[in-house]
Amino acid sequence: MIIAFTWGLAAGSALLIGALVGWYATPGKRTTAAIMAFGSGVLISAVAFDLMDEARLSGGMVPTSLGFLAGALAFTVGTLLLGRLGGRHRKRSGRQQDPSGQAGIAIALGSLLDGIPEAMVIGLSLLEGEGVALATVAAIFLSNLPEGLSSAAGMKATGRGRGYVFGVWGGVTLICGLAALAGFSLFEGADPRLVALTQAIAGGAIIAMIADTMIPEAFGETHSATGLITALGFLVAFSLSHMLG
Repeated sequence: MIIAFTWGLAAGSALLIGALVGWYATPGKRTTAAIMAFGSGVLISAVAFDLMDEARLSGGMVPTSLGFLAGALAFTVGTLLLGRLGGRHRKRSGRQQDPSGQAGIAIALGSLLDGIPEAMVIGLSLLEGEGVALATVAAIFLSNLPEGLSSAAGMKATGRGRGYVFGVWGGVTLICGLAALAGFSLFEGADPRLVALTQAIAGGAIIAMIADTMIPEAFGETHSATGLITALGFLVAFSLSHMLG
């Protein structure tokens, strides 16, 4: 269980690292967008070749398909609700974020909506007893980095204090570790079909998140280069998955 928590914390720590970079270095929007495009490709590869394929093999096509659609639907509904609270632009690096307290809460909730399914995947990957899927951890780390970076820069631009920003991302990082722990401890010894369903739910949520937030934000700055950068991220993750697998 400690191993699951540690790996979840390691993947989630990219949020805090990204926040530190976004606060002190304030990288350009194009750089942030390029990282986000690369992370999108990495995550797509991890979901397709590690998460969904494993779910299909262990639980069958029907539970996997139903779980995938349920995860995508849950993320979409959650995003619509957060948009009404002011968290629609939680990944933006500019001044689109509403400086109200309500929006600050929405940003934190949105980060959990993104991060919890990813972190649970890490815990679930340990159930096989073959160690953590390093390619998946790397994919989640790379996808978290631009989120912490761009959101911290955006919060700073709207006047949020350093304590608030790092408190939010430190808390979200801790919850990522706990989500990975939950993914392992709650499903250890569970029916493979239930595990497959849960993996697929996480996969659907992650794909919906990529399409809804990461790629549109990346395209807004990198434009025609977005596809190439995303493809490069996919290829790197695909190669790592086979070399480490």
